[in-house]
Amino acid sequence: MSASNGQLHGCQMIDDGLIDSHCHLDFDAFAADRDAVWQRSRAAGVSSVIIPGVSIRQWRTLFALVRNNPDWYGAVGVHPWWVKDLAIAPTQLQQAVIERVDAEMRSGSRCVAVGECGLDALIKTPMDRQLAVFRPQLAAACDLELPLIVHGVKAHSEVLRALKQFRPRCGGVIHAFAGSEEIAREYWNLGFYLGIGGTITYPRAAKTRRTVAAVPAESLILESDAPDMPHAGRQGERNSPEYLPNIALTLAELRGTTVEDVTQTTASNTRQLFDL
Repeated sequence: MSASNGQLHGCQMIDDGLIDSHCHLDFDAFAADRDAVWQRSRAAGVSSVIIPGVSIRQWRTLFALVRNNPDWYGAVGVHPWWVKDLAIAPTQLQQAVIERVDAEMRSGSRCVAVGECGLDALIKTPMDRQLAVFRPQLAAACDLELPLIVHGVKAHSEVLRALKQFRPRCGGVIHAFAGSEEIAREYWNLGFYLGIGGTITYPRAAKTRRTVAAVPAESLILESDAPDMPHAGRQGERNSPEYLPNIALTLAELRGTTVEDVTQTTASNTRQLFDL
């Protein structure tokens, strides 16, 4: 851990239970049984969830749900997949994010981050257009002093370059991290945790499994990415936060520790990052 990380990654008392740091419970995939899914998740040991923003249009409905459940938290962001639908100029996005966060906080909503935002080399949207939308969200996070939820797919070099340019003081998380130990430590040294999800349940994800076994436990947080990122053996099914214990179990096995230790450490990390 670098000296700069010492200010970002401290320890504090935590509540019992797993925390799902990235779950799209507001998506239509859960419209028919959202309450039942959450009841099952609580029964499975999940104490709270963070729901990222993905588009301007979605922010209002996301926070309507957050306000109605004391264990849910929200974030404000524009996901790379929704960049093509952005109805405002990228130059206006920084202020739009700041105004929405301020409005949600004034209304008592639990808004804890900027994101989900970032870069995705596997989609058709040109990288320069994605960067034009990513950068204002980085700037907004710096202005608001909030952590970032970063989506980076086949674009680690570009994401790292942008993070080094803006140097967000509150750091953030690299959602659905899949990469080498070297890349993981670069993110950690910038104050960014690694979001660990269903990928590690697949034996073929050997590089990522080796990485999560080797990096500091203080750098890891758990996420479902539900309804996406189904676990091994559940391909083609809707993912759910109720399956988060399976990720904790797999991570414990890879690191040679207990599920209780993984639960406590990752929950503490998540609370520290998002100031829950």
